[in-house]
Amino acid sequence: MAAAATKMVKEELHNNSDDDDTEENFSEDGDWGDWEEAGVEEDGDGSESDFLCLFCDSHYVSCSLLFEHCRVSHGFDFHGVRKELKLDFYSSFKLINYVRSQVAENKAIDVKDVNFPWDDEKYLKPFWQEDSLLYSFADDEEEVVDEEEEGLDREGLIEDLQKLGDLSIDDDAIVGSSVSSSKDVTLISNCSDLKQSCADGLTVVNGKDEEARVCEGRLAGRNVRKVNENYFGSYSSFGIHKEMISDKVRTEAYRDALLKNPSLLFGSVVMDVGCGTGILSLFAAQAGASRVIAVEASEKMAKVASKIAKDNKVFNDNEHNGVLEVAHSMVEELDKSIQIQPQSVDVLVSEWMGYCLLYESMLSSVLYARDRWLKPGGAILPDTATMFVAGFGKGATSLPFWEDVYGFDMSSIGKEVLEDTTRIPVVDVIEARDLVTGPALLKAFDLANMKQDEVDFTATATLEAIESETEARLCHGVVLWFDTGFTNRFCKENPTVLSTSPYTPPTHWAQTVLTFQEPISLAPATLLSGAERRGAIGTEESPATSIHLRVSVARASEHRSIDVSLEATGVSSKGLKRRWPVQIFNL
Repeated sequence: MAAAATKMVKEELHNNSDDDDTEENFSEDGDWGDWEEAGVEEDGDGSESDFLCLFCDSHYVSCSLLFEHCRVSHGFDFHGVRKELKLDFYSSFKLINYVRSQVAENKAIDVKDVNFPWDDEKYLKPFWQEDSLLYSFADDEEEVVDEEEEGLDREGLIEDLQKLGDLSIDDDAIVGSSVSSSKDVTLISNCSDLKQSCADGLTVVNGKDEEARVCEGRLAGRNVRKVNENYFGSYSSFGIHKEMISDKVRTEAYRDALLKNPSLLFGSVVMDVGCGTGILSLFAAQAGASRVIAVEASEKMAKVASKIAKDNKVFNDNEHNGVLEVAHSMVEELDKSIQIQPQSVDVLVSEWMGYCLLYESMLSSVLYARDRWLKPGGAILPDTATMFVAGFGKGATSLPFWEDVYGFDMSSIGKEVLEDTTRIPVVDVIEARDLVTGPALLKAFDLANMKQDEVDFTATATLEAIESETEARLCHGVVLWFDTGFTNRFCKENPTVLSTSPYTPPTHWAQTVLTFQEPISLAPATLLSGAERRGAIGTEESPATSIHLRVSVARASEHRSIDVSLEATGVSSKGLKRRWPVQIFNL
């Protein structure tokens, strides 16, 4: 189901205002070296000056002091582990969340585990929402290692792990044991009487002589229920449903998939997850389905859908002989509301997509319904979802508007607005003419076979300058969009695609805009051949020819929100690289 009708999400996960950048020079022997680091501008608000120890409740004003405390007092050399295991930013990010989660539950941490337990996408979600350490731990690194060099083979990493020894939390050991070398790391910490207060109100208490216990755990559950109530309640507004139904690209794609594939729908049992007004269920009934189960968690909309089904003479209950029944329930609790056998549904349909495809986290519910109710080999509509990315130029920002307001220069406002968008994702319709790169595939989902944990992902993409450009252009950030496919795997008579691309008619999803902290000058390689260029890669003096992106999308600790991290590296025509600081967005 589409996101609620708002065009800019004002929640902010973190204000990452580092202006430092890094440049690499490619030497003749194929090695990356000669890093030059620009100065770091400190944020003057002091918001990042409070860092909580990984193992106790000590607070420090800098990462370096915290990690030295962890090394001396708890025997954990974070930078030593990073270097020995050659962990990149994302793996280190996960490691911090993994350690915090293990300490909170008083569990052992074993780096000899060849399964790399911290290398799970769930650890991209902050264990503690206000953990400033997550966004600052790399700031005091003496060296930055090119991510291209970090890709060691797994066997080599396992060999290194075996040399490392055990990293464990030992309740019977004495706090403060030292680490003799980075290859013999033993974490010894009983974390006695540790009280870890989480941002969601959940307090975990670990004690040496008592089992770990969760205090006020009901608060977390209440928080999830509250978010769900607000989420489903937001869809009680008829205005939102009018907007979605009026979206012809959306509604007609589903209509064609349901009405123009008779071999799939006729005589089938269909489940519609998140039915809203019931429009998709009505299409299914019209297509000749033998039973249509419309699932809706909003009490008001469940009643509305029932009334609409009765008005259109397709409702089914003791008094009506139609095929459509409405269940007021979350799909995870459906068997409490109606009689239904597991794996008894032929076709599962849902309009679950949100901004940036995954906002609202409804996909998890659809996958649950697939695994619980869909027959083996049954159809899921749509059955594919694909995310794309492209770079956008100045025309996609508000800068042109503010540069000339009835003849007056108000560009200072435009610059301030643009600076705000480097921390807050913007949902807006972007014109294809305002893109300065071609599109690139970011992530493809096979909804018929994907697993729940694949909803969170890390992917890379390379954006190339448009070859027809005759001059360098500034790339101010990236645009994300998605296509969902009703492919011939299930829709044999009439496969179709629902696209939210800037190259196709606009939809109510628009596109999701992530703005760089610093625009990157970009030009095709053919334009840059000849004279040697000086200056940092991505500047007007030395434009990049491509931008390498690394993007992570993960369900946030706040229910039904997502966190997006963005890392950009400019690449010159001669292979030189410059990497910008990682940016974190919350949607």
